[in-house]
Amino acid sequence: MATINNNSTNAAGAGAPARPVVAPSKNPLPTAKTVDTQSVLKRLQSELMALMMSGDTGISAFPEEDNIFHWKGTIIGSKDTVLEGTEYKLSLSFPPDCRFKPPGVKFEMSCFHPNFDMHGNICLDILQDKWSSTYDVRTILLSIQSLLGELNTSSPLNTQAASLWGNQEGWIIIWMQR
Repeated sequence: MATINNNSTNAAGAGAPARPVVAPSKNPLPTAKTVDTQSVLKRLQSELMALMMSGDTGISAFPEEDNIFHWKGTIIGSKDTVLEGTEYKLSLSFPPDCRFKPPGVKFEMSCFHPNFDMHGNICLDILQDKWSSTYDVRTILLSIQSLLGELNTSSPLNTQAASLWGNQEGWIIIWMQR
């Protein structure tokens, strides 16, 4: 805690009014979180290796050229869904503080689906308010792959797709876009 000393004299002389003297606090001010670029690079390299070694079918992602912060991904529609075998291209963009913020993930193609808009944006809680540093690229891709087949119409990003999806007309439109 800082202390204030109000002596009647100060360095300006005996006739000058006293100014308060503030002693430094024993507790240092908290420092802002700094981004450790090396640990971010190691994390992303580790995630790339884990994804390549996982053996998961239907998902993949790799850095774009020499930029570890920008990846291109591919998701194949899951077996036994109307989107089975359909290939979807994605872009992933990792912020420098990716442990604390989710990556930006977008479809690079149009997908008529309740949880994706026509601009490629994805409505998935782990990419927004439910983000945790425990999620990795593999988890993100598997979650999007699951969402493709098991949509969430209670929280749609594309309300037109959500309204059609609940009936046969929606399934026919989706099927025709394949």
